[in-house]
Amino acid sequence: MIEERTTETNAPHTTTVIERRSGGGGSTILIGLALLIAVVVGAYFLMNQSRNDAIKTDAITGAADAVSDGATAVGDAAKKTVE
Repeated sequence: MIEERTTETNAPHTTTVIERRSGGGGSTILIGLALLIAVVVGAYFLMNQSRNDAIKTDAITGAADAVSDGATAVGDAAKKTVE
């Protein structure tokens, strides 16, 4: 918002006062830009955390499968020993 005030006097000594004020639109844009950057950085970290959770889940699943295969092999060996 720009506010202007002009004062003129038509006397032997003429005085002219001109004031201009702006509403700070530039600072509003900077605040909006900072918020946008913060949201983008937050979204990046959130997506990265989800990706890390998926990697951990896959690693645990792989380890559980390996343990299961090992237990099956031990069970088969025990059966052959009993026979």
